[in-house]
Amino acid sequence: MKTTREKIEELRQLREQALLGGGKKRIEAQHKKGKLTARERIDLLLDPGTFQELDMFATHRSTDFGLDEQKILGDGVVTGYGKIEGRLIYVFSQDFTVFGGSLAEAHAEKICKIMDLALKNGAPVIGLNDSGGARIQEGVVSLGAYADIFLRNTLASGVVPQISAILGPCAGGAVYSPAITDFIFMVEGTSHMFVTGPNVVKTVTHEEVSFEDLGGATVHNAISGVAHFSMPSEAECLRAIRTLLGYLPANNMDDPPLLTNDDPASRADEDLDDIVPDNPNRPYDMKEVIRRIVDRGSFLEVQEQWAKNIVIGFARFNGRPAGIIAQQPMNLAGVLDINASDKAARFVRFCDCFNIPIVTLEDVPGFLPGVGQEHGGIIRHGAKLLFAYCEATVPKVTVITRKAYGGAYDVMSSKHVRGDINYAWPTAEIAVMGVDGAVNIIFKDEIEHAADSEAKRAELVAYYQEKFANPYIAAARGYVDEVIEPRHTREKIIVALEMLKNKRDTNPPKKHGNIPL
Repeated sequence: MKTTREKIEELRQLREQALLGGGKKRIEAQHKKGKLTARERIDLLLDPGTFQELDMFATHRSTDFGLDEQKILGDGVVTGYGKIEGRLIYVFSQDFTVFGGSLAEAHAEKICKIMDLALKNGAPVIGLNDSGGARIQEGVVSLGAYADIFLRNTLASGVVPQISAILGPCAGGAVYSPAITDFIFMVEGTSHMFVTGPNVVKTVTHEEVSFEDLGGATVHNAISGVAHFSMPSEAECLRAIRTLLGYLPANNMDDPPLLTNDDPASRADEDLDDIVPDNPNRPYDMKEVIRRIVDRGSFLEVQEQWAKNIVIGFARFNGRPAGIIAQQPMNLAGVLDINASDKAARFVRFCDCFNIPIVTLEDVPGFLPGVGQEHGGIIRHGAKLLFAYCEATVPKVTVITRKAYGGAYDVMSSKHVRGDINYAWPTAEIAVMGVDGAVNIIFKDEIEHAADSEAKRAELVAYYQEKFANPYIAAARGYVDEVIEPRHTREKIIVALEMLKNKRDTNPPKKHGNIPL
């Protein structure tokens, strides 16, 4: 019989064995690819010394294909909990050195356990994905194991924040767990996501494509819109996750973390008075507006590379986190198209899930016209953004900086869709359409029958511009709460958010709405 000391020594040896994962050679191979190990990633992600590992000694139960002779402690995933900036976080980190990080029954059970704990305790879940996919030797059991995770991702959605980091391959059914989560981070050169890999693509469609061009970080951040952040290295990726969590509450019942702030709430910025060009067709950089009105250095842009005609991200106003949705006149004149509508709609819904106020900066000439957009379903996609703003019950503050035309005016958190406080700059133009188009329709006969049609048209454009291309008709009807000087925008937003911090609003009782997906 073993003595107590011998049993303790045995435990220590098993721990050392588990910490090695697939062994030193495979760890070296992982490092040669420029990748960290599962535990190295957790060490960088969490506050030092806070990680508590669960199921370190879990192993698979399979006997087919010689698996009974290949049992490695942990079964290819490290799971547990710890803290980020002192706040509770649950994490799983797939270990590519063990069976290529492939997912099977025991592997999935470990992930499901921490997801269940996260739901019960109201804390975020972070998944560090690095896996060759389903463990083929376990057959349909692996597929069922994926579905067990998908179900928990879905049930946790809107209850606790879920963040996925793709730190290696993520293929086949494995992509759908990250896809359900709130934010996806990828690393340039080493992250890949795709439903079917290059070999299958070549066989089925005869297209030749590399891993990077099919599903690399650039593809999913700039083209598909699947991912939200792209980072040059794993270390920067993990630091960025820590930063993001600083804007988010632990769960849907908590408020976002309020930080102390040394940027005066009353700070005015005179340069904003001149940022909108006198020529309504000239662009300006809405990101510069954002940077000037938020707490200094607090803007964290989300999906920066995709659908650049709209800007989304988090920032703080007097230490209080808020989500920002803003048109970008520098790209496609800030119009709403299919991708911009999808991008903004999902962000609005995330903020609404987690009690994060929404600040909208509006300069929108309308929805993008064209056969491609119409056939691609701009009506359906634009309706997603409308639906998202309408159902959102968090505080909503809107600032119209310049154009607010047509249905796009309604969509962008107007008073009519429960915008709480709606400001406009003196440069705002709130109308059914732009001046030129309106004059061409309203005064069509006058222009055609005038002796000098061009002179008549110029006269009518000037008249219409003076009478209607301003915020005062909307203000007279209460659609705009106040026309403000641009330099005071920061202060106005902060006092509005302070006033709205205890806002309570509800939607009619229902299981859920039917957003036009």
